[in-house]
Amino acid sequence: SPDDVWHRAWNVNVMAHVHAARAVIPGMVKRGGGYILNTVSAAGLLSQIGGAVYSTTKHAAVGFAEWLSITYGDHGVGVSCLCPMGVETALLAPDREVGDEEALMLHTVRSAGAVLTPEAVAIATLDAVADGRFLVLPHPEVLDMYRGKGADYDRWIGGMRRLERAMRKSVK
Repeated sequence: SPDDVWHRAWNVNVMAHVHAARAVIPGMVKRGGGYILNTVSAAGLLSQIGGAVYSTTKHAAVGFAEWLSITYGDHGVGVSCLCPMGVETALLAPDREVGDEEALMLHTVRSAGAVLTPEAVAIATLDAVADGRFLVLPHPEVLDMYRGKGADYDRWIGGMRRLERAMRKSVK
């Protein structure tokens, strides 16, 4: 059922981070330090055309990572939030069977910018963690998009609506 999809995504995309934090934060605080890297998605900052469940749960995951950093940063716990766009994984495999909305989502991701190798994402992640940056953005254009969103939310939503119309036309 559609609710099952939402529940599963909530458990995978949000609650997995909650469970991990519950397991490791007390020990990190007790010893005076540690580091958490939450793998999220640029969709958690920007939204994902064709992916209501994905976008919503990824936004929640970013919010949880922010809360962790705010709450435990003064206890020596570092937190980074990895937010890539497209990465060469099975999720983006062009030959697998998908429904219409997922096809739209995948087409949009492939059209949005470079699809990076996992190795490139790993290098960007290690650099960001070494610098103690909260946001890990292997696709630098995500920061520009995020700034644009924050600078004029209504304009950004209008642009996303235009992009969705264009993506829907090109995926048909």
